[in-house]
Amino acid sequence: MDCAELHARLEQFVDRELSNEEAAEVQAHLDACPPCVRIYHFEVGMRRLVRRACCEAAPDYLRARIIEAGR
Repeated sequence: MDCAELHARLEQFVDRELSNEEAAEVQAHLDACPPCVRIYHFEVGMRRLVRRACCEAAPDYLRARIIEAGR
């Protein structure tokens, strides 16, 4: 796996949406690539920041639309 492929899969990796095999490939790349580890930590940190800053619950109609879109 090269850096471009990791970048394409990073969101899925953080969201735990990859198969065990795919996640292992991403983790192996992260273990060997400090620049990609920095990008990974930035992504995780940004998500934490957004989660803390967003303290309002989504309206019911929006939640329903998101659930439907995921099906």
